[in-house]
Amino acid sequence: MSAPESWQATSPADAAASGRHRALLATCVSCAARGAAIVREGASNLGHLRWEVKAPADFVSEVDRATEAAIAGIIRQRHPDAPIAGGELTPDAAAELRGLTFAADPLDGTTNFLHGFPWYAVSVAAVVDGVPVAAAVLNVPMGELFTATAGGGARRAGDAIAVSTQDEPSHALIGTGFPFRQHELVAQYMESLPRIMTATAGIRRPGSAALDLTDVACGRFDAFWELRLAPWDVAAGMLIVREAGGLVTDLDGRPAPVAHGPIVAGNPAMHAWLIEQLRGAGGRRTEDRGD
Repeated sequence: MSAPESWQATSPADAAASGRHRALLATCVSCAARGAAIVREGASNLGHLRWEVKAPADFVSEVDRATEAAIAGIIRQRHPDAPIAGGELTPDAAAELRGLTFAADPLDGTTNFLHGFPWYAVSVAAVVDGVPVAAAVLNVPMGELFTATAGGGARRAGDAIAVSTQDEPSHALIGTGFPFRQHELVAQYMESLPRIMTATAGIRRPGSAALDLTDVACGRFDAFWELRLAPWDVAAGMLIVREAGGLVTDLDGRPAPVAHGPIVAGNPAMHAWLIEQLRGAGGRRTEDRGD
């Protein structure tokens, strides 16, 4: 009996790469699970948490730091030579993504968390030469684990997911992120908002970019945009969206890198529509500058 066609199509090199990606995914999942346990413990003691202001509307708590330290401990034990790009410990590691790097957001949605608003996540991605190859995003309050490997598809709680098939803007639900730290982008954002708001079924701003992207990947959002995000905000989510059949680009429609900058994500039809709306509102004026 001949081997199945799918097996015949898999080269030894592909099989080896798939095995490496699965091993990296195991690290990402372990990091997300350990981080989520720390975040849940902190959520049960919100009234006594210490937190500080890094910049206007930009907060960090002892839970962020404890979670990132725990994630770093797992990565350094399993991959001792891999740098970690994250908002608290090593924000500069994302400047040069060579070889294996982990991009980790220990608590994406800190402001939500600190106010008891139940929408925040732990996000971890393994990035090889600037390209995400394994990713895990754990929605902590809901307990939903989203995962993906390059070429291996995207999953939620182990089940395959796909972006929506919605192609009618008037029926579409769009996610967004406000430029709450980059006030120089407010005017640009407000120029595009009415065009999108009046043409769609609705716009939502939950406050966690990692979860916005996973919501695109599983079809809750038909598209999403934000004018500036950090590498650790998007590395895991962009792989999950792409493996779910969606697109993740910059404002010009070019594949978005793991870097500081704008993000437009969605199913192919709604992504194209959203790009056109942002172009019509002058959205391409945004520069890729760091947070």
